Amino acid sequence: MASVSFGLRPGEFLGLVGPAGAGKSSLFKLMNRLQSPTAGTLYFDGHSVASIAVRQLRQQVMLVGQRSQLLGMTVRQALEYPLDLQQCPVRDRESRVNEILERLQIPPGWLDKTELQLSGGQQQQVALARALIARPQLLLLDEPTSALDVGAATRVLKVIRSLVQAQTLTVMMSNHQLDLVQDYCDRVLYLEHGHLKLDQMAHQVDWSTLTQTFVQADAQARDEWPDDDGLT
Repeated sequence: MASVSFGLRPGEFLGLVGPAGAGKSSLFKLMNRLQSPTAGTLYFDGHSVASIAVRQLRQQVMLVGQRSQLLGMTVRQALEYPLDLQQCPVRDRESRVNEILERLQIPPGWLDKTELQLSGGQQQQVALARALIARPQLLLLDEPTSALDVGAATRVLKVIRSLVQAQTLTVMMSNHQLDLVQDYCDRVLYLEHGHLKLDQMAHQVDWSTLTQTFVQADAQARDEWPDDDGLT
């Protein structure tokens, strides 16, 4: 990835867009220490990310990937796992779980299901619930609505937006659905070939031009790597 420099303000909903292969997922992995930069420094809360213990960082900077898995757990176990790590009192866990189920309108009947019994969209909602129940400072969402229908995507993003507006969460989201980025994000970064091409407030973006640029660049990228569906 080329040099990318930007800041993320507390209580901001930042959209990250760009064609396949632009480096969006790589950037998230760097921010979450799943990868290490070959040059440059990332900072979180005034401290170099490299100086923060990985476990401590990931409790505050949480990444929800495109293909998040429950790792053999039931939905209930997956939701309680972050609470175990935080040593949340047992008496508080049920209320925390019920709160997130209600927020995301996840049926309680899912709790005893495993990922094999859930659709891709249902798994995506559970992965988001697992992240939100941990109450991180920064939530990194890599294509969080890719497996959701329009209604579910809108519902999920409204919940996230409400948490941002309440100043309890900062979010950075990559999304190929530019209409959702336009509707819910405060600010937009456009990444192409590892270079930051745009950093602008959402209401100032020329969305028609950006959409045309994105579609053309994405088509070209997929022509260059037709067999690689993991490029993000």
